[in-house]
Parts: sequence; C-alpha cells; structure tokens
Amino acid sequence: MAEESDLEKTEPPSSRRLEKAREEGQVPQSRELTAFLVMAAGAGGLWALSGWFVRRGEEVMRMGLALDRRAAFDDHALGQSLLAMGTEALTTVAPLFLATLAAALLAPMLLTGGWVFSPKALSFRPERLDPLKGLGRMFSWHSLAEMVKGVLKALLLGGIVWWVVAHEQDNLFALLGQPIESALPAFGRMILYAFIGFVAGLAVIALIDVPFQLWRYYAGLRMTKEELRQELKELEGDPQLKARIRSQQREIARRRMMAEVPKADVVVTNPTHFAVALKYDSAQMGAPVVVAKGMNLVAQKIRELADQHRVPVIELPPLARALHRHVEIGAAIPAALYTAVAEVMAYVYQLNAFLAQGAASGLLPPSPPVAVAVPEGLDPGAAE
Repeated sequence: MAEESDLEKTEPPSSRRLEKAREEGQVPQSRELTAFLVMAAGAGGLWALSGWFVRRGEEVMRMGLALDRRAAFDDHALGQSLLAMGTEALTTVAPLFLATLAAALLAPMLLTGGWVFSPKALSFRPERLDPLKGLGRMFSWHSLAEMVKGVLKALLLGGIVWWVVAHEQDNLFALLGQPIESALPAFGRMILYAFIGFVAGLAVIALIDVPFQLWRYYAGLRMTKEELRQELKELEGDPQLKARIRSQQREIARRRMMAEVPKADVVVTNPTHFAVALKYDSAQMGAPVVVAKGMNLVAQKIRELADQHRVPVIELPPLARALHRHVEIGAAIPAALYTAVAEVMAYVYQLNAFLAQGAASGLLPPSPPVAVAVPEGLDPGAAE
C-alpha cells in the first residue's frame, strides 16, 4: 500500500516544478479574465471619453455625409476626402484601442505574476498533429467542461443583452424621430449602459473561472512522493555520488599531502599509530608547519616515504599524538609546543651538519631526543 500511495499525485508542486513549467510556457490562463478586462477597459474608455466620442462622431458623420460637386467628379479629391475621414475615425477610436490593448496584455500577468516568454512554447511538436490525440482532446472531460461553460456564458450574456434591449426598446425607437444632435448622445448612453451590463456579466464569469483555472493548473502539476524524493535528490545530489566525490577529494588531498613528505625536515612518529611531518623555513615561516599527518596505514606510508627520501624519523609518541590532534595540515604549530619541537629541530640541524661534514671529520652522530616535554592537556594519550 505504501508503494501505491507513493505513486499517487497527492503532493503540491514544488517551486522547481513550477519554475520548470514556466520555462516551458505552462502558466495558468483564463480567457474569461482577459475578456472581462478588455471589455472593462472599453467600458471605462467609453465612460470617460463619452463627450469626446460624441463630438468626434458627429464630425466624422458630417464629413461622410457632406459631398460637394468637385469631389463627385474628381477622383483625387474623393480619395483625399476618404483619407481624411478615415484618419479622423482612427484618431477617435485610438484611445479606446490603446486601453483595450493594455488590458489584454495585463490580464495574463495577473495570473502569472509577470511577463512570461518561453521559446519552448513556440517550438514545433509533432504530437500536436496526431489525429488520435486530437480526437481524445475533443471528447475529454476538459472539452465537455469548456462546452458547458460556453453555453452558460452565452445564456448569461445573452440574457443581459436581451434585458437591456427590452428595457430601452421604447427609447431606441424614439431616437428615429429625433435630430442627430440629440439622438447621438442618447444612443451613446444606451450603448454605454449595455456595455456596462455586459461587463458585469463577464465579471461574474471571471470570478468563477479564475479560481477554477488556478485549481486546475496546480492540480495538473501535482507530484508523487517519489517525484519529490527524486527532485530533492537531484537538488542535494545523489548520496552515492557525493560519497564518491568526497572519496576522490580525500584521495587527491592525500596524494598532495604525500608529495610534501619528501620536502619535510623531520617526521615525528608514535611509532606505529601516528606520523606527523614537519617543515621549517626561517625565511618564510614564523614557526614549523605540519605538511603531512596520518594514522595507521597513512602513518606507515609517511614513514616509508621519509625513509626513501632520507627524511629523519624520530619516535616521540606524546609529541606525535599532540601534533596530530591539535595541528591541521598546512598550519603552524601552537606556541605551547614550541619548546618540544625546538628540541626536535635542533637535533635535525645537528644531524644535517654531521651528514654534510661526513664521518671522516671524526665527529660522532648526534643522539635523537628520547623524550620531550609536552604541556599537560595536549597529549590525548596521557589523558586517556
């Protein structure tokens, strides 16, 4: 049962799933919201510019009905007259056109939270030409719901238009006997009232359609628990891959560390459990630096490299344990260990001087320190 529940899409879409859907052009859409905003912008424009439209409408009608004798017999004059009338008409409707265009561009942004442009949505997809899938979409539950919604919308808007026409029927017929100066404003008011009623109906439809479209969009992007786990694994990285990467990083670091052992001045050992390689350059370092350290097999490898490259190896278990515990690779030794390490470095300098002069000088090789003073609390072996 647990496996079956993991395969059910019961989880809300993650932020990454939503972002991926946006990149592919899958965003919530509501044609009813767009239609409402466009018609509302048109109604608002008519309301705010009603006087402008009446005055400009009268001017355009006068230009269209006035015809002098010269224009009737001159093709060029007739063309100029038509061009002037068309320019006046376009100028009259331009504000209304710009308002509706802005509303059409604003509507998708209200649902998506911003402008979304996806080249993937414009790419060619052969499956869109599949007739079987097309038939499936035609007879799907989504198509049935859209058909029912279209029928209800037509009934609602048709009822609103019928009510407005029936309510203004007497006034509409009365306009036929009125002069144009008073008939045009009255007719404009009727159109405006009908437009407002039409927009009110679209508002009701949009209030129902927008939550439905949002619910359907997020429901379509729901994820299974397995998909969430897989996505989390991709975001955080595959544990096995991460472990393999860490292993490779440790191996690279170990090789880099081992390459520093031949350059070290001395190796301090436990003698078998710990090994710490020290290097000191008075011109560049304020104190000796740990260039390599390790336990067990790594310590054994450090000792072998030291023997191969004739790096002095000194067995000082307390100091080796203290250096391994408290000093990281590449770090200088702490001040508390200066005295103990100074004894070791003094032996190294004496040994190097003896080797440089050779046994023929009659000097005896120096004796390595048998014990050094490690401050209390620094040797983990003593604490144990």
